[in-house]
Amino acid sequence: MFNDLKNYRAEERLKDGQAVTIRAILADDKGKIARAFQNLERESIYTRFFAHKTALTDNDLKKITEIDFEQEIALVVTREIDSEEIIIGSGRYFAFEATDGLRHAEVAFTVEEDYHGLGMAGIILRRLTAIARSRGIVCFEAEVLPENKAMLAAFARSGLPMKQHFTGEVVQVTLTLTDEADGRG
Repeated sequence: MFNDLKNYRAEERLKDGQAVTIRAILADDKGKIARAFQNLERESIYTRFFAHKTALTDNDLKKITEIDFEQEIALVVTREIDSEEIIIGSGRYFAFEATDGLRHAEVAFTVEEDYHGLGMAGIILRRLTAIARSRGIVCFEAEVLPENKAMLAAFARSGLPMKQHFTGEVVQVTLTLTDEADGRG
């Protein structure tokens, strides 16, 4: 089902009816990612990167866009505006073998402020969940700042079994992707 993730592409509609495309990130998306980053508010940058950044370095852009599509999956959400494809959100996971011997993945999202509350994080999470399940990943983990209520709410609304606890200054969220009771395990 997900044999060629480098060419992954799907069409969706946000809650307000706007058509968006969810697709795999491409190595040549560096300029689009840099522009998308510039459109983020300072608070969104901090809640995503846990630091105040004013720009992405060339190394950051390479790390964000040049991925293996095996251990790391990255999707962007785009819109056509004035005949130009604009990135308005993204989500990714990094798979790893956990201490329990099973495959887990760290998951993260970014949604441009003009599109908050339109269900984009949920759409990305559903897409990443389907891909992760097909690859044997049993849970997503995320570190979320407590003030990032929107991301915590998106995880809570996902329908996935969720656990959360504080570790220092962050909320550790675990979403279980397998559930023997619903036949997805």
